[in-house]
Amino acid sequence: MKGLLANRPFLIVMLSSLVHNSGIWIRNMALLFFVMEKTQGDPIAVSLLTIVEYFPIFLFSVVGGILADRWRPKRTMIWGDVLSFASIVAILIVVASGLWQAVFVTTAVSAIASQFSQPSSMKIIKHHVPEEHIQIAMGLNQTIMSLFIIVGPVIGTSIYQLFGVEYSLLSLLVLFTLSAVILSFLPSSQFTREVEKTSILQDIKSGFQYVKLHRHLKTLMLMFSVLAFGIGLIQPLDVFIITDRLGIAKENLQWFTALAGVGTLFGAIISAAVFKRINGRLTIFTGLAFLGAATIVEVLSIWPILTGSMRFTTGIFMAFVQTILSTLMITTVEERYIGRINGLITPLFTGFLLIGTSISGVYLANTSLITVFITAGVIFVLAACVSLKFSFSSSTKSNTISTIDN
Repeated sequence: MKGLLANRPFLIVMLSSLVHNSGIWIRNMALLFFVMEKTQGDPIAVSLLTIVEYFPIFLFSVVGGILADRWRPKRTMIWGDVLSFASIVAILIVVASGLWQAVFVTTAVSAIASQFSQPSSMKIIKHHVPEEHIQIAMGLNQTIMSLFIIVGPVIGTSIYQLFGVEYSLLSLLVLFTLSAVILSFLPSSQFTREVEKTSILQDIKSGFQYVKLHRHLKTLMLMFSVLAFGIGLIQPLDVFIITDRLGIAKENLQWFTALAGVGTLFGAIISAAVFKRINGRLTIFTGLAFLGAATIVEVLSIWPILTGSMRFTTGIFMAFVQTILSTLMITTVEERYIGRINGLITPLFTGFLLIGTSISGVYLANTSLITVFITAGVIFVLAACVSLKFSFSSSTKSNTISTIDN
């Protein structure tokens, strides 16, 4: 742990990620409330907002991953923050003009700008963090992610309630600028590819071939596909758990999101401490199965305490799952393929999430909130069953995949 905390590139990437992702949360919360007020809580409009936030990820993450393998990660991440800054300026202009419907388009542009940073940050971690510290690094990374899950919605909702959407968006300009400044302190390392220059299509093809040769990546992609579809069904409708089932104001969504974040924070700290002693496959299965059960309990609950406890406990379980899967990606994928593999998994996850999201509003309109969430719960249990295809070694301290090839 001491060596990792002295690792300057890792600390810079984590701090930048905290600032950047807090900004994304503030943007998402502000636009969610803005659209709900403009449409009187229309579920189809809310689900459409989620679609425009994620559809660009589906389109551009493959290209972003490939370019991350080709370009210097420091420069790529800084340009990502610059583009994010410009996209928020565009959203501000649209909101100020009164053409609020154009928010959907400018939000899509904002989502595109974020597609170049994540694979580049993974390359920096892979390059600068010794393998013996990767597990702890992923646990700390999950801790950082948990902090912005807690802080982002609370700050975003508070700014929106006090000052409105314009000031919420103005705060993002400060955050994206700060993130770029932090990244400027990264060392200017030379990342060179050990292969001849190829076209983007050839890089995509080589990425698919790499996945085909590695069983754990195929299992990961199948599990993510199932999981993403279930998440897509309920993610746009989360606010209706607060308003329809619990009967409280939509702004209280921030506190339930914060509870999930606190749970994830606790889970990340615990997972970093006990990672070497846990059973990887059993932990993933248990976490996803609990997610399914908790989803059903939440939609049946009319008590805020019960709903909040489900959010908190689910956060703990999911922190363990995310830490294991992040460690798997970092330790088993070659550095020169990280961008491409991330660029293939992300659009797959996003594509199925978008399918679920596009169905959610219509599904709710023709059934009920309870039906939609129970359906998602069953899908999460199915994802848990898929995770049993992972084969973790019980003899290795690192709990990594025991067999990689077919």
